Amino acid sequence: MTTLHTPAAETVEDIGALLLDLDRPCWIVRHDGRVAATADEGLAARGQVLAAVGPLPPERLGDSAFRAAHGVRSAYAAGAMANGIASPALVIAMAEAGYLASYGAAGVPPAGVEAALAELSTRLVGKPFACNLIHSPSEPALERAIVDACLRHGVRCVEASAFMDLTAEVVRYRAAGLAVNPQGGIEIRHRIIAKVSRVEVAELFLRPAPQRLVTQLVESGRITAVQGDLVTRVPMADDITAEADSGGHTDRRPLVVLLPELIAARDRIALSVPAAAGVRIGAAGGIGTPDAAATAFAMGAAYIVTGSVNQAAREALQCEATKRLLATAQFADCVMAPSSDMFELGVQVQVLRRGTMFATRAQRLYDLYRAYDGIDALPEEVRGELEAKLFRRPLQTVWQDCVSFFTERDPAQLVSAERDPKARMALIFRWYLGLSSGWSIRGDAERTADYQIWCGPAMGGFNTWTAGTYLAEPGNRSVADIADQLMTGAAYLTRIAQLRTAGVRLPAAISRYTPAAR
Repeated sequence: MTTLHTPAAETVEDIGALLLDLDRPCWIVRHDGRVAATADEGLAARGQVLAAVGPLPPERLGDSAFRAAHGVRSAYAAGAMANGIASPALVIAMAEAGYLASYGAAGVPPAGVEAALAELSTRLVGKPFACNLIHSPSEPALERAIVDACLRHGVRCVEASAFMDLTAEVVRYRAAGLAVNPQGGIEIRHRIIAKVSRVEVAELFLRPAPQRLVTQLVESGRITAVQGDLVTRVPMADDITAEADSGGHTDRRPLVVLLPELIAARDRIALSVPAAAGVRIGAAGGIGTPDAAATAFAMGAAYIVTGSVNQAAREALQCEATKRLLATAQFADCVMAPSSDMFELGVQVQVLRRGTMFATRAQRLYDLYRAYDGIDALPEEVRGELEAKLFRRPLQTVWQDCVSFFTERDPAQLVSAERDPKARMALIFRWYLGLSSGWSIRGDAERTADYQIWCGPAMGGFNTWTAGTYLAEPGNRSVADIADQLMTGAAYLTRIAQLRTAGVRLPAAISRYTPAAR
């Protein structure tokens, strides 16, 4: 931090520098008939103190229990971005800087997840990292494969996302990490961070595992009887992230409503489940500026999670063309589109609208799925248009691709598709939805109009905040630096807010934190 040597700061520049020296207190005093700011305790004692703020290094924001539990220096995490966009390189960069990050396992074939976790567990011995466990109701084998890989590689934390109900796999992961410590208490070795946007889902993770799933796991020999007993005595999650208006899977909830709702739900459930009181509630969605981060902490967030803003970072597994598109996004350049993994349920994801036609084309596929009973029921002209403009190959060829893909990934999908033409249609349409994000990641020049780029409004806010600074250029964006700048700015703006609450009027130029290269 900048160290100020001016005893009494009166200029905008000096006052700003003093407030940015986050390791020192700041007093607003009446000195020689004028109002000034100072970090000099002696000067403050001799003058009339009008207001004061204590030291507030970024590491003090949020809940200290989050930092202790995960072994990190700040209550900040980089959330998982599917298809490996939150890459091993991104997770490693964050861990080495003392932050938590979650590997984006969703959508990655089991062999790819296995390789990524092998790399992370080898490179990050003793350092924090997590792996995403996404709820896959249409492909339950994927949940099991991710949990198996996490157990094999000793992954101590998973970020559970898109869950609508608890599953045997998430309970298995939790239970497999429970043991009785020498003092007779329960030692939790497998931590779960549940990302939710609904109170009823949060309640599932605030309570212990349901007996029906525990009994199933014990009887099948997948957990021990002791683990089965312990998992009914602790909440399913250590942390619950309030996922507001975010990229990818989102219900587009407003954070200022969702976060207090989840905190209130935690406190209510703790009356009957005392252990729930220790579950921390964090904030995600729309956090792309120091103002947003400071607001989340002010509302009681134990920690914050960023997502969209990390996609344009150097370590993210996105092609340069996509990163440049993201760097030009404004906060209104997002739209909802059908999801690949929950297509049949009508679940949507939030994507970038600028520079791509994916959302419009994906919605057309969903509308056709709703209107017709199978591929053979499509009007000839509609089928011809799909084959010529969207799939760029015969639908029968696409189906053969699906057979090859699911034979390796989840053969159960093919069983129902062979019997049900509508299920077969869903798999064919999901071919486009699934590959479109890969085209974006790889930078397929022939498929630019079909790029599926998960993105929330935080990206636009970040671009506005960094305009004219070194962070405007994607090549200068690294995930750890983004974290440092957001947390530093949040601490600075929190001190500004504290002074304003005390009635201090500060110059407008001081009320904004601008990232500066270090």
